[in-house]
Amino acid sequence: MSSLGVRVAAGDRERIQEFTEGVFNPLHRAEHRRWAREYLWGLLHTPGKKTPRRMAEAGPLPAGAAHGLHQFINSSTWAWEPVRRALARTLAEHRPVYAWTVADVLVPKQGEHSVGVHRRLDQATGRVINCQRGVGLFLATGTCCFPVDWSLVLDGAWDWDDLRRRRARIPEAETGRPVGAFVLGFAAGVTVAQPQLPKAPWVLNLTQRCDDASGVMAGLARRELDFVCEVDPGQIVLVGRPAPRVTTVGELLEEPHARQPHVLMRPSEQGGAKAVRVNVYTGTVRLSQRGAAKDGVSRTYHVLEQPSADGAQPARYWITSLMNRGVEEVLALARSQITARATVVELGERFGVLDFEGRSFPGWHHHMTMVSAAYAYRQLYGAPGAVPAPAARRSAARADAAGCWAGAGAKGLGA
Repeated sequence: MSSLGVRVAAGDRERIQEFTEGVFNPLHRAEHRRWAREYLWGLLHTPGKKTPRRMAEAGPLPAGAAHGLHQFINSSTWAWEPVRRALARTLAEHRPVYAWTVADVLVPKQGEHSVGVHRRLDQATGRVINCQRGVGLFLATGTCCFPVDWSLVLDGAWDWDDLRRRRARIPEAETGRPVGAFVLGFAAGVTVAQPQLPKAPWVLNLTQRCDDASGVMAGLARRELDFVCEVDPGQIVLVGRPAPRVTTVGELLEEPHARQPHVLMRPSEQGGAKAVRVNVYTGTVRLSQRGAAKDGVSRTYHVLEQPSADGAQPARYWITSLMNRGVEEVLALARSQITARATVVELGERFGVLDFEGRSFPGWHHHMTMVSAAYAYRQLYGAPGAVPAPAARRSAARADAAGCWAGAGAKGLGA
């Protein structure tokens, strides 16, 4: 390595040391914090697959480091929840929190012994694969989505087979549950962590792999959380008072005089901008789910529709509680879902989210925590040797958030 490369590597280790001192401060044992630093270094600097053996070979680590890295992830008993909370607080200090969103990751696996592994349809390819499924909570800043919490879906025998559960060290409280329950669990955790974590809207795609969209939105409403949720055209809503009419968002936007059209300018793939039509329902709707009311008064929501430009694709629909935001701002928020999905791909390609080889439930969570920390470090500090610029990044985040969609005027949805 050249003298410049040595200085850059040394500088990167100093910044990693500072980063781990903050994020991994909840780990009370100095040994755990030391191995966290080395594992983080390995995730950031090891090309290709990130296994303990390859990370030990790639880094300036002593003999036997591969065993130590393996033990730190698979056998140590350190709690990952406080580390993830510290990571979220660190990110909120460096970046403006724009929204909370959720995305899942499918990790292909051979065999049936990796914790949580089961057969599932991969909607991206249309094939049934043997995989683990993780559900991640992402903190969106406008330009980035940072993973800050994870849940592992326990389908099939992992929910009831006591022998499998004991071998994988799955806590008794961890059971199989629908995706919507994971989302509301994340929301509960963020709410408890406030005011350390800022309050921001929840941006969710409830059209895929979620069989209780109404329940999820009602659960967020009970916690008085704002949201922008993409829903199927068959999503049931209530219209009118005192005797409400039951309808769907798709039927609602087909009614005469129900639509208020907006034309927004969206960046095109070829450069420049293209016009995109968005319809807003002229009235308000309520949710059909019981329990969504506060003090006996049901919250009201707006419905947005983005028709297909050429009729080849189905229209898209969103329900939002952001009554006073402009249409362009609501749809800019909705784009957080796209950013989160892109982040999942990057986590697999560059940060080792697909490379965990252990079989235990704690090991999976330890590895995912380290992957999240590595992604955060790289986004905050850039390439090795770079210096973070929180103020510049905040400006970029605001500009990106405002520029995703540009429309005429900034009237609220209720205007």
